[in-house]
Amino acid sequence: MSTTICQVMGFLVSSLGVAGCIVSTAMDSWSTQDLYDNPVTAVFQYQGLWRSCVRQSSGFTECRPYFTILGLPAMFQAVRALMIVGIVLGILGLLVCIFALKCIRIGTMEDSAKANMTLTSGIMFIIAGLCAITGVSVFANMLVTNFWMSTANMYQGMGMQNIQNRYTFGSALFVGWVAGGLALVGGVLMCLACRGLIPEETRYKAVSYNASGPNISYRTGPYKVASGYEPDTKARKGAGYEEAARSEDGRRSYPSKYDYV
Repeated sequence: MSTTICQVMGFLVSSLGVAGCIVSTAMDSWSTQDLYDNPVTAVFQYQGLWRSCVRQSSGFTECRPYFTILGLPAMFQAVRALMIVGIVLGILGLLVCIFALKCIRIGTMEDSAKANMTLTSGIMFIIAGLCAITGVSVFANMLVTNFWMSTANMYQGMGMQNIQNRYTFGSALFVGWVAGGLALVGGVLMCLACRGLIPEETRYKAVSYNASGPNISYRTGPYKVASGYEPDTKARKGAGYEEAARSEDGRRSYPSKYDYV
């Protein structure tokens, strides 16, 4: 029962993590305009991975997608790639995990096959969670670097326009961190459930040892070795090979060369 509970919990937690990664990637609020020094403004800007939006004080919002790929920074494109890879691996892991659930019986699928599928889905979830966490962390590092550069330029007297261009963390970053953590935890639970699905007879297998010779075998009972090279005394006995008879004085007599004629 504990294995089934661990497997189902891993599936549910991983499903939430993958869904959170999809929502985070589709959100437009990865970076929001910092209003610390200018709380009253007629225009509020925020950006996502796929488009940038502007919201006016009247409530009208206009979003424009990024029409070019080559003009975007390399780190920005790397964040896109990491999130997409995490989503694809998460979806594939969910498909594999559905067929690997112990409570679902499909045909004559053995427990060993379910264990392998559970381990595979767990590894996919772990990689997907790591991709999501890495992508969100890289984007957050970009925001921090640009924020402090804009702050330094502001104090150097390069104009108040730089205040409006500072961006801080958006809600999509926190959703991505939580989603990546859930996918990571779900993958660990699936890997732990894999051990309980392995049949008992496949864990401890008896090992039998066979010798290289065709006529030598080792058994657990009384040891009896047959080498195949024992002399056949019956076949070799003859007129000239009979056992020597003892003489009267107790000495053993041997046949002479004339006995073979």
